[in-house]
Amino acid sequence: MSCAIIGFGNIGQALAKAFARNGIEVSVATKRDPESLATDAAAIGPTIIPKTLAEAVKADVIFLAVRFESHPEVAKALPTWQGKTIIDMTNAYGVPPEQLGGQPSSRFIARAFTGAKLVKGFNHLIAATLAQDPTVHGGRRVVFLASDDDAAAAEISALAEKLGFAPIKLGRLSEGGLLVQARGNSWGRLIFKDLIKFD
Repeated sequence: MSCAIIGFGNIGQALAKAFARNGIEVSVATKRDPESLATDAAAIGPTIIPKTLAEAVKADVIFLAVRFESHPEVAKALPTWQGKTIIDMTNAYGVPPEQLGGQPSSRFIARAFTGAKLVKGFNHLIAATLAQDPTVHGGRRVVFLASDDDAAAAEISALAEKLGFAPIKLGRLSEGGLLVQARGNSWGRLIFKDLIKFD
């Protein structure tokens, strides 16, 4: 299973650190030239590989770590996203709910990435927290996942475990997804909750 992070700002780099800590290769890309990411990628670790957007979207699993407003542009990178799993790390804070047609923000993103399996996740922690080692006081930092596709949720749950996190599935996008989304001027109830799970 190949992975890519689209977006290499604070959140994208924070997630890349989790891959680097575990020696897992991940492509990173933005609309910019891959060379412009090289220094930051090298500082994180040798398994962080800058690529063009066109190369990065060939991955099986794609973490969408861009601003919510930028997702339509990323979605144009492929005519169909069939066979891909998209992890929606965006927050639509400040985007009026009526602009989303009353839908959860992830449903809106799912429509843009035609054919993809979509999982909402890794978006409720601030970058500084996401960047830290998820092993804390003998427990593991929680990441919340929501999806309308059980197989995709299971796949990303397994990947989260490999990255050292404790995934908690919240159900479907219209249920659990609402707990970890931002839209308009409101936050879901689980956003910014830094929880540790002890096995």
